[in-house]
Amino acid sequence: MPTRAVLFDFDGTLADSFGAIAASTNHVRRTYGLPELPEREVRRHVGLGLEQLMADLVPNAPTDAAVALYREHHATVMLAGTKPMPGVLDTVATLASRGYRLAVCSNKRVEFTRNLVDHLGLRPAIAETLGPDDVGGRAKPDPAMLLEALRRLGDSPAEAVYVGDMAVDVHAARAAGVPVWLVLGGAAGLESAEDSGPDRVLGSFAELANLLPKLG
Repeated sequence: MPTRAVLFDFDGTLADSFGAIAASTNHVRRTYGLPELPEREVRRHVGLGLEQLMADLVPNAPTDAAVALYREHHATVMLAGTKPMPGVLDTVATLASRGYRLAVCSNKRVEFTRNLVDHLGLRPAIAETLGPDDVGGRAKPDPAMLLEALRRLGDSPAEAVYVGDMAVDVHAARAAGVPVWLVLGGAAGLESAEDSGPDRVLGSFAELANLLPKLG
């Protein structure tokens, strides 16, 4: 069955948002008397949702309080601290022009992701942007977000591909029955992305344009 829908992770796949994530994480750490962490260390813990990020990196804080403080700060830095990953803007526009239905499925708070999709100029190409908020708080690797995106797009798992950068993306796609391709170079993750069993590892995001021809 031909691919008709492409689902994307956001952080590390469509956007380099790690500067903003590290800034907000370190703001919370400072508040609770912890030293700042370098961006490369924060990056290793991104991908499993904000609650887990705060539990891992601000372990002496009540998670709910840390999450609220992070979100308050993040709203002030996320636009300036987020930029598209190489090849994303042109490739996403190309796929949309070829007739693919596109969606974003991110563990980031969906309000933030939608604002960033707008900020990066991706809104005309992206039909749906989802977060855990849209599926009862179930973050990846739970497949609920991917399945809800496909329901909204009107496509089956066999007609889709999920593009991410981390092992958690592979696990979510596998649970949803969706083929999964990885673009490395985004979030590092604590689990090896390549060893998690993706269907394909792309050399670059722009390679999508070679793999997904115009729909008839």
